[in-house]
Amino acid sequence: MRRTAHARRAGGTSAAHSRRARGSSAALLRPARLGPADLARLGGTGLRTRPLRVFLSALGIAIGVAAMVAVVGISSSSRAEVDRRLDSLGTNLLRVAPAKSADGQDTRLPEQAVPMIGRIGPVTDVAATGAIPDAAVYRNEHIPVGRTGSVAVAAADSGLLSAIGGGIRSGRWLSSATEEYPAVVLGAKAAQRLDVYTPGTRLWLGGTWFSLVGVLEPVPLAPEIDSSALVGRQTARTYLRFDGHPSTVYVRAREDRVTAVRAVLAATANPQRTGAVLVSRPSDALAAREATESALTGLLLGLGGVALLVGGVGVGNTMVISVLERRPEIGLRRALGATSGQIRGQFVSESLLLSALGGLAGTVLGTVITAGYAYARDWPTDVPVWATAAGIGTTLLIGALAGLYPAVRAGRLAPTEALAGA
Repeated sequence: MRRTAHARRAGGTSAAHSRRARGSSAALLRPARLGPADLARLGGTGLRTRPLRVFLSALGIAIGVAAMVAVVGISSSSRAEVDRRLDSLGTNLLRVAPAKSADGQDTRLPEQAVPMIGRIGPVTDVAATGAIPDAAVYRNEHIPVGRTGSVAVAAADSGLLSAIGGGIRSGRWLSSATEEYPAVVLGAKAAQRLDVYTPGTRLWLGGTWFSLVGVLEPVPLAPEIDSSALVGRQTARTYLRFDGHPSTVYVRAREDRVTAVRAVLAATANPQRTGAVLVSRPSDALAAREATESALTGLLLGLGGVALLVGGVGVGNTMVISVLERRPEIGLRRALGATSGQIRGQFVSESLLLSALGGLAGTVLGTVITAGYAYARDWPTDVPVWATAAGIGTTLLIGALAGLYPAVRAGRLAPTEALAGA
């Protein structure tokens, strides 16, 4: 009995030792787990061994991301410039002009249109220009008739510059001191077309010598002023036979009453022929231009997406070739105990690192392009954070998809098959 009990105890002890030994062996045979840092290190090692191929593949990704970031950034900078202009110029400018009659004939605003509009309570500024179609401006009297460079001549009220939010580039604006004398102010484009910028220069206008007293800055809300030669109303009557009828009236109203003023402008400007009056808001044209540019932005984003897709195909091609070239390495690692999952993780990490490298480079390049373009156009630089985040995130997604098939193919290679292919 004692021997039996002793034998049982001995057998139990041996079994426990055997189980512990098997557990220790299993622990020794269990493959080590690779953390994110280990996978990144392995992926980086694979990329460093093929620098030229990595550079070319990352370049394809970078071009696509740079195109997308630059398109979004330039479009956003353009919108910021429009907003900045509207903030400085205001959205409370209204424009009144005569419309065509029902039979297609030209109509005219009455001479009293400006004072009548000025009586509207919320109106803060009102000024007009009057077209003088029979007058033309030339650099001298020897220029052939008709070669005016599309510069129109118009009579202008003294308060026009304040109403349209214009500025003087050189010289000064028309005043009561110049009212009795043949003086002219050129818009920005008119000065460029005539190649005249210096105050005091004489111009042949309507058969009379006029003296240039000023040149205007561009007027975004009244672009027709840019290509005009402006003279005082009394001067126009004296020297150019101006009939006194305004052709365009510019009205500034209180910001909170613009809609109400717009509703009564036509009836106030021409009570007898309300339908023969056109009322517009120049700031709406800037908003429409912004909408047109937004549509073009969508098209360019599509082209950038195609470039990014081509870059993703390049990454996938690089990873497939890498798997074929590194079969001996894969077989050796499998023989040393690496699992299929670890092999897959290694190649997916390489693909992600390659795509991230291209994405970061493309984001920086796109931002630099946006900043350079905005600086050249004197715009504020505005690259949305979501654009850069979307660019990098998209590249990581493309990298994961591009590296998935090569990674699965590498993980399925048996050690003997991979080493035999060496």
